[in-house]
Amino acid sequence: MIRPKTRWKLDSVDESTVAHLVEELKCSPLLATLYVQRGLTTKEQVQTFLQTTGEGHDPYLLKNMDIAIERIHQAIDDGERILVYGDYDADGVTSTTVMVTALRDKGAIVDFYIPNRFTEGYGPNTAAFQQAKEAGVTLIITVDNGISGLEPIQYAQDQGIDVIVTDHHEIGPELPPAYAIIHPRLVDQEYPFGELAGVGIAFKVAHALYGHFPKHLVELAAIGTIADLVPLQDENRLFAAQGIQALKRSNRLGIKALLKKASAKQEELDEETIGFVIGPRLNAIGRLGDAKPAVDLLLAEEVEEAMELAEEIDQANKERKDIVKSITEEAMEQVEDRLAQGYDDKVHVIGKEGWNAGVVGIVASRLVDKYYRPTIVLGFDEAENKAKGSARSIEGFDLFESLSECRDILPHFGGHAMAAGMTLQLSDVESLRQRLNEIASQSLTQEQFIPLTKIQVALSPSEVDINSLEEIQQLAPFGMGNPKPKVMIKESNLSSVRKIGNDQSHLKLVLESEEVELDVVGFGFGSMADQLSPLAKISAIGELSINEWNNRKKAQLMLQDIQVNHLQVYDYRGVKQWKRWIDTVPNDDSMYVLFREQSKGLLPLNELPKEPISYQEVLKEKASSVVFLDLPPSLEELSNAINCLEPERVYAVFHHQEDNFFSTFPTRDHFKWFYGFLLKRGSFDLKKHGEALANHRGWSKETVKFMSQVFFELEFVTIDDGILSPNTNVQKKDLHHSPSYAKRQAAYEVENMLLYSSLLELTKLLQPKEPSLV
Repeated sequence: MIRPKTRWKLDSVDESTVAHLVEELKCSPLLATLYVQRGLTTKEQVQTFLQTTGEGHDPYLLKNMDIAIERIHQAIDDGERILVYGDYDADGVTSTTVMVTALRDKGAIVDFYIPNRFTEGYGPNTAAFQQAKEAGVTLIITVDNGISGLEPIQYAQDQGIDVIVTDHHEIGPELPPAYAIIHPRLVDQEYPFGELAGVGIAFKVAHALYGHFPKHLVELAAIGTIADLVPLQDENRLFAAQGIQALKRSNRLGIKALLKKASAKQEELDEETIGFVIGPRLNAIGRLGDAKPAVDLLLAEEVEEAMELAEEIDQANKERKDIVKSITEEAMEQVEDRLAQGYDDKVHVIGKEGWNAGVVGIVASRLVDKYYRPTIVLGFDEAENKAKGSARSIEGFDLFESLSECRDILPHFGGHAMAAGMTLQLSDVESLRQRLNEIASQSLTQEQFIPLTKIQVALSPSEVDINSLEEIQQLAPFGMGNPKPKVMIKESNLSSVRKIGNDQSHLKLVLESEEVELDVVGFGFGSMADQLSPLAKISAIGELSINEWNNRKKAQLMLQDIQVNHLQVYDYRGVKQWKRWIDTVPNDDSMYVLFREQSKGLLPLNELPKEPISYQEVLKEKASSVVFLDLPPSLEELSNAINCLEPERVYAVFHHQEDNFFSTFPTRDHFKWFYGFLLKRGSFDLKKHGEALANHRGWSKETVKFMSQVFFELEFVTIDDGILSPNTNVQKKDLHHSPSYAKRQAAYEVENMLLYSSLLELTKLLQPKEPSLV
């Protein structure tokens, strides 16, 4: 047995709806199932989903768009100074670039400002707006922020500066007193899609400014949209799909330079390139300091400038990785310390002086991955008496809603259900921890603290081929709200297993059903190779991909979790060198069992990592991995041991001394012939003629002695100094009434079934037995 790391939940679908789509679209049941899981239940909905061309929704459906565009045109016509006020993450950087580009193209006098994460924090601040006033700015346009900037925006308005807010973050109980607010979820508006990223809003403003869909900016919209993890549906999907194609042929110098530094091939770019190469690098510079170089990179018009900025950003990303690693280790130590002290935190709230506030969100995500608890990681500033940080959540715990209940100690916070940022007084950190833990205790069940993996479809290896993978690819680009399908390969035979990689830390499996094989590759799963028995029925989950090698395409599953739902048996019978198998036994929760006292002097027990225990001790224990070192006296004792220990894995060594057992166990015909022989002879000298009789019959001398002892115990014969004499007028008795016969038969049965059985027979024999009903 191998237990999965997470709870597996197979998404259910209405089979009649799937069948209807199969008929209407002439597609496979697999693809139809994936459509239905995305809420696409009609042909029209599917066609709309797949449509990634066109210009999206009319930007003027956004409330206040007409007011904002009129004010911008007025500023351009009057030669006013405009400031684009952005944010320091990838969404904010691309939003800024889109807005600045559109304004410059329309002839505006425009500059941009990105607040410093450490000295200014997120969103509008009065000092920056005062600086803008002194520079002669009369119009500020916020991008990817502003909806919560009540006081700074009021200050700007008081100073005669108009502020246009474009934002997509959660709307608080009070709106800022801006000249115009453009937000996809404002009430009383007709806009049909409320999940745009900040760059999506900036793009819609640009669309309205140009009077047409600005194709030259869609690549930036794709980067910000994918990096900000908004649902890839509706317009977000349109931006992502068109933007990825645009990025593959982009001549934007900053993008080309960044891809070159990352050794990424532009022509092979996809959503994963944005999510794991471009996005993290654009985020990195703002996590460590001023994010302005990221905007400069995207606006660069000289190759040399672009390469210098790309180098600076790439170095920042490497430094960010080192800092994240260091803080994550320290953060985990804090969590482990609290666990050791007996705290049962439902929400982890931890912090330390000097932790970089720009990377604590990443650290929080790492801790959620490890402990699966909502987590807040804070950087402490004792001089300012402030704690500043980020939070990440788990399914079922709404961070924004929970933090809203703590507004009295959170003078500054924002975010959404799964992620948030905040600033608070150091003295309020413990109060925040207590209050959030109380909220979590009341709202979350124990099961919700077990990581959940949602599976879209269950398949057998015979149902996976290149055609099915190409069908799935129709759903791309994948991301939030349109996840890459997670597939379960249900209980399949293990055709082969081996460790791969220079350090043997990775796993290569071949699963089989109906004579069709499927390759499975698990990065970091190398140690699992020793835990899979040849007869294991394996279920695995992961993402399907195409492996192309030597111009040959082959389907494969990229492993994420694995499960075996039965007791596994590993066959080390007859293996003389114990070093060949000892290292394959997991050290944690393992047990080595000896049935016979005399085995202690016959086995190299000093090679074992722990002391073996006796059969009597077994009956009081539990263990996941059990090694049976020698043969049990009976199958009953072996069965008792398995039922008591409840192991997931059994390692069968079953050492024995060969001369203790018969090569042939005498049958009833053997006994019948021997007794008839004694009746005819009247007496028989076992000492003188026993060996000759054995040779004549093809038996061993020990067989003759054994049958003689059985007859004696059943009172069929007397034995006097080796002379056997048959008794007359004896009652018929079953051979099992002889203690020697019963003992030897049990031993023979044990030997025959445990030593000479196939692995399949042995595996069936060792399965736990259901308790008998009395």
